[in-house]
Amino acid sequence: ILEVCESDFASNLAKEESEEADAQDEYEKMTQENKVTKTTKDQDVKYKTQESKSLDKTATEISSDRDTANTEYAAVMDYYAKIKERCIAKPEAYETRKARREAEIQGLKQALATLEDETAFVQRKRRSGLRGAALAA
Repeated sequence: ILEVCESDFASNLAKEESEEADAQDEYEKMTQENKVTKTTKDQDVKYKTQESKSLDKTATEISSDRDTANTEYAAVMDYYAKIKERCIAKPEAYETRKARREAEIQGLKQALATLEDETAFVQRKRRSGLRGAALAA
């Protein structure tokens, strides 16, 4: 009986040692895979952090450029509005044209009246001079 028990224990011991060795190999293999995965993920985090910082910097620069461009655009549009007011002919309202023309006609009538009065005074003057003396002589 002892020999049978010893042989059973020996076979069970060998089986357990084999299973233990397999489990140890499996554990070491999994540990190594986990280390590689952890290193890979740490490097990914490092590169993603660098990329994120770079993108943040680029976004800040682009935002600053956009703000500068918007400021310049606003200044150009203000200048254009001022130039547009001075350069583009605006149609004159009918009432304004009519009032201006009536004022011009009134001024011309006054000038005409003044000239007619002066002409009347010139014609009434007595002529004297060399011609008149030559006729009399």
